[in-house]
Amino acid sequence: MALCAKGLTCPQDSALGSGGRATHSSATTRHCNRWVSTQVHQTTCANGLDSLGALTTYHMDSAGRPAYHPNYPITPFMGSHFRHSYCMLDGALVPFDRQLPTELIGRVPTLFLDGGEKSWRRFVEFFAAHIRNRNTREAYARAVKRFADWCEEHNLRLEQISPFLVAAYVEQLSSEVSTPSVKQHLAAVRMLFDYLVTGQVIPANPAAPVRGPRYSVKRGKTPVLAADQARVLLDSIDVSTIAGLRDRAMIGTMVFSFARVSAVLGMNVEDYYADGKRWWFRLHEKGGKFHEVPTHHRAEEYVDTYLAAAGIADERKAPIFRSLNRYRQLTGRRMHRREVLAMIKRRARKSRLPDAVCCHTFRATGITAYLNNGGTLEHAQRIAAHESPRSTKLYDRTSDEITLDEIERILI
Repeated sequence: MALCAKGLTCPQDSALGSGGRATHSSATTRHCNRWVSTQVHQTTCANGLDSLGALTTYHMDSAGRPAYHPNYPITPFMGSHFRHSYCMLDGALVPFDRQLPTELIGRVPTLFLDGGEKSWRRFVEFFAAHIRNRNTREAYARAVKRFADWCEEHNLRLEQISPFLVAAYVEQLSSEVSTPSVKQHLAAVRMLFDYLVTGQVIPANPAAPVRGPRYSVKRGKTPVLAADQARVLLDSIDVSTIAGLRDRAMIGTMVFSFARVSAVLGMNVEDYYADGKRWWFRLHEKGGKFHEVPTHHRAEEYVDTYLAAAGIADERKAPIFRSLNRYRQLTGRRMHRREVLAMIKRRARKSRLPDAVCCHTFRATGITAYLNNGGTLEHAQRIAAHESPRSTKLYDRTSDEITLDEIERILI
């Protein structure tokens, strides 16, 4: 019996590392007399409800070992022969059987607490096990909390919620947030109620028949920098510090590869690699997709300079873009997108650029600059890893100047 890197008690037959701790290098790991793939174990350990306290559910047998459904190893299995159920909260295993752990009180909305054990348990499992994408989990948690607060404000119980009430909530929400946000909130509520229905908590989904507002857009709202503005921003960065070298390399990567900030932050050092005479980026895109794109010579220069100054070129499995400590030194922790946004806002103000500049600005700026210089929409779509050319077209601002010239033809 050994402890794995996540702190769980795992029976291991062959994959013990130094210090008696289990490693994840072998192809399989034995759990409760069932073979479960290492990737499944690692994924289940890493899964959590970040917005409600880094929550993950586990179920233990009488020997205190993690138990899994034999046919669906990713989903924890609950049965009468299991002694306890556990959740991973802030790095610690917290037992819960018939009552909600005190550590979760205040994090699960009253709407689902008052619905009984099946209700709050299903709510916890929805975020801990059903939603895999971390960003989606956080956004849906905020949306569900807002809906639950609205229900509590109107003294509504879970069994009282009807399509009429959900529609009333959507109507009120439409006057407070943008149309895309309304559609996202409705999708979160609808998906959660679907999960409650399949768990036999409620008989029908009250949000299913509710239609959200229509939304159609042909021109994206992402602010775009002109080529000279992007050059001013890059040249204004002080590269005498490791922070400046890191920030220039990160912004250059987003501009010259049309990469999303989440894809850039998900890169490890090994994801910047040589193939023949060219260097490439391996980007970690949405949906678990890997997108490989050649490195622009300027981005290559920026990244090479940063890696040489940071001394991390040999740390192949480590994050390439890392946070700084209070002494302005690189740590081993991967940067968060909120840190990147704060950095971009700070550097944009210093360069006297518009306040609306954000992380996505550089993706749109790169696409627009490429199209302005004779690039094709088809190739821009491939570089940006868009499924549809319509998505790429939303970032294209090449027609703005033409439209302005035509408007000025109106002489009165």
